[in-house]
Amino acid sequence: MNNLLKKAYQMNDLTKEEITYLLENITDADRAALFSYALKTKQAYYGDKVYLRGLIEFSNICRQDCLYCGIRASNAKVERYRLTLEEILACCDQGYKLGYRTFVLQSGEDLWYTEEILVDLISAISKSYPEVAITLSIGERRTETYQSLFAAGADRFLMRHETASKELYEKLHPTMRFEDRRACLSTLKDLGYQVGAGFMVGLPGQTPADLAEDLRYLKEFHPDMIGIGPFIPHSETPLGAEKGGTVEDTLVMVALARLLIPDSLIPATTALGTLNPQGRELALEAGANVVMPIITPTSVRKQYELYENKICGDDHPEDCRYCIERKIQAAGFDVDLGRGDSQQFVSR
Repeated sequence: MNNLLKKAYQMNDLTKEEITYLLENITDADRAALFSYALKTKQAYYGDKVYLRGLIEFSNICRQDCLYCGIRASNAKVERYRLTLEEILACCDQGYKLGYRTFVLQSGEDLWYTEEILVDLISAISKSYPEVAITLSIGERRTETYQSLFAAGADRFLMRHETASKELYEKLHPTMRFEDRRACLSTLKDLGYQVGAGFMVGLPGQTPADLAEDLRYLKEFHPDMIGIGPFIPHSETPLGAEKGGTVEDTLVMVALARLLIPDSLIPATTALGTLNPQGRELALEAGANVVMPIITPTSVRKQYELYENKICGDDHPEDCRYCIERKIQAAGFDVDLGRGDSQQFVSR
């Protein structure tokens, strides 16, 4: 095990078999060594900086029916909402005043927001805040739409690959195709976006070999950003009674992602903070270097419920901004409010 950890740290590589062995046999002492290596690697590439992004969840309407997601199309108990362009721009204005220089626009797959509407929105944000990076997380669209949004000023696109197992992917996503997801990610990268991929840890039926395959896919795809969070069951989904993922297992995957793709940006996810009050800080100590405080209006924030008991539901944007800054500093890291581009992008 020590040899594997040293190899991951020194070579930034492990085979699928080595990762699987590590996941099946890791001890508490091994975890401590792994997290130490991941922290050193993060510091070598990014120092102690933690980048803040302002997250705007602008619609909870979704055409897809993923088995684990609280805003899936079949969940009739969700109170649905859409923010108008004016409301989204007001969020950006507030976020800019709070110091954010990256806005993350996230929604379900809501086709009411047509290519034309999204181009108008992105153009307006780019015109008002030319130095701000615009990140989209809106799911699967046509290549031509991605192209238009990039031309309008979008810089980054987050789309988790969800799982590298075709069998597990298609079981969890009855309205989607494994090949389509991968094709979208490749297209986004080819168009020039900084691309984020990622997966959940602890999904029903997920094996250590599946998780090893996730890391191998990320190693080969080499995204600019990697989002890894625990599976948290939602009671109004088919997986509502299943056992969820754990903070401990998720942190191991975060740390391994840092070692295998060392120049990536890795968020300390809100889901980790939901499972453990110190979850995001623990992720920062295990190699993560991004936090995304929410600037969604409080009037609709609780309705964007991918999983239950999500933290910060009642907080105002300024509360989230300064609360997380204090937490980051208390953990021994430095807040960076700049664009925070990936090292891979900077060196292109």
